Amino acid sequence: MTEKVAANFADVPPENDFVTDYDRQHLKLYARLLDAEADGAPLADIVKILFGIDAENEPERARRLHAGHLGRAHWMAENGYRNLIAG
Repeated sequence: MTEKVAANFADVPPENDFVTDYDRQHLKLYARLLDAEADGAPLADIVKILFGIDAENEPERARRLHAGHLGRAHWMAENGYRNLIAG
C-alpha cells in the first residue's frame, strides 16, 4: 500500500441496498480495503494511506471510517457488483 486512494470520502458510507454514485466513485478504495484486510495490514497503516487519518490522534474516527467502508466493500463484493453488471 503506497498511494492514497480516497481524497473525498464520507465519514459513513452509504447503507443503501443499491449501488450509489458514492460507491462508483470509491470502487478503488473498496478494493484496496479488501486487499488490505486479506493481507492483514494494521489499521493504522490502512487509515493513514487510504484516508489520510492518523489513527493515534483520531482513534475513534479511524475505526469508524475503516469499519464502515470495509463493511460497504464487503457488501459491494457480495451483492453490489450485481447492480454494476446489470447497469
